[in-house]
Amino acid sequence: MTFFKKNFWTLFVIYTRYALGGAIVFASIIKIKGNRFTTNSGEDYPVNSAWHMFETLYQSGLFWEFIGWSQLVVGVLLMTQKWAKLGALLCFPITLNIFIITLSYYFAYTPVITGMMLLANLLLLAWDWQELKSLINIKPIFKPRELLEYESHWALTGLLLFLFTVIYRISVKRYDLFLWLIFCFLIGISGLIYGYIKHRNISIKIN
Repeated sequence: MTFFKKNFWTLFVIYTRYALGGAIVFASIIKIKGNRFTTNSGEDYPVNSAWHMFETLYQSGLFWEFIGWSQLVVGVLLMTQKWAKLGALLCFPITLNIFIITLSYYFAYTPVITGMMLLANLLLLAWDWQELKSLINIKPIFKPRELLEYESHWALTGLLLFLFTVIYRISVKRYDLFLWLIFCFLIGISGLIYGYIKHRNISIKIN
């Protein structure tokens, strides 16, 4: 249990990147495929409704697909861990925009979910603030490269999560959100178990 206590916040950040990146990738595929975000057309809904707005974006064609590709790139950057700082920066205007949209239209309790996504994004930016602050001409403090989050198996776990999400969304016409979450959980927990075993073996050798 020492491994989890010692690295709790780092593990929290790693899996927050997986969760936020995975959610954005999941939402991106339908746009890249050129499909509607909603089940039915929103053309006949009131012009000031969310469904009409989504229909307008969908009918734009190129712009709709551009949104999808942008989300895909941002999601995979977050999930790689290696380029997660850039991913968090690029993700911020996306999560902020999504949150404001859900406040601007009636979405029931959806702003709670989008608000949590925005908060997660802000926490990721805060985690890397010591390096990101160079963007506003403040001297950065770089973290040592031996930190847990830079180990290659986290990037591999992120890649597996990304590939599974993309393949699942492309191949399954009527997706099951719960099933997707279960498989993502299994992939994620496998990465965690591997990391634990790896560090336990290192500790045994040292002792």
